[in-house]
Amino acid sequence: MNRSFPTITIDLVLNRNIAKDVMRAVLHSILFHRLFGTVKEQIFEILDVTMPGVDDPEIKRIVDEKVDAFWKGVEGGTTKHGQITVTLSEKRARKSWFSTGEEEVPWEQWNVTAEIRQPISDRERQKFDLDLASALTKSLKLMLDYASSEQGRAAVPPITNAIGISPFPVKMTVKIGGVEIA
Repeated sequence: MNRSFPTITIDLVLNRNIAKDVMRAVLHSILFHRLFGTVKEQIFEILDVTMPGVDDPEIKRIVDEKVDAFWKGVEGGTTKHGQITVTLSEKRARKSWFSTGEEEVPWEQWNVTAEIRQPISDRERQKFDLDLASALTKSLKLMLDYASSEQGRAAVPPITNAIGISPFPVKMTVKIGGVEIA
């Protein structure tokens, strides 16, 4: 059975000097709003925008790994835009005649697309920073509005395992120019 699931997209245009910090803050903020275990909070300050994060060694490792892969992909390639996708799934018993076990069934996906640009003049950089701060504020509002909306609450499957920081598997993938990278 193929069930459709909500996909939320956040589009950003980033200054290369703070691109890694912004991507890290956005991914942490998504996880902060969608993890259901006991979350120790962390704060990210990006261009006077305060974004919540998750202070957990495993989450930090995964986010850093994916942001570094994204950065290497855009810096080393010809294309200066890419995407990090966060997929939240639930584990269900596999329904087939000859196999048993569990499968991960997605219930929500967040696509963070980013393009790296380098402002040339100081005036251009100031406008760029103002636009990025506005985009971060809008993305944070989107996260809050969606997570607290009826649709956002309805997307969450029943929590049957309350062990750990997340009762649901979280998978992150990085695509640069439409090609998935490790």
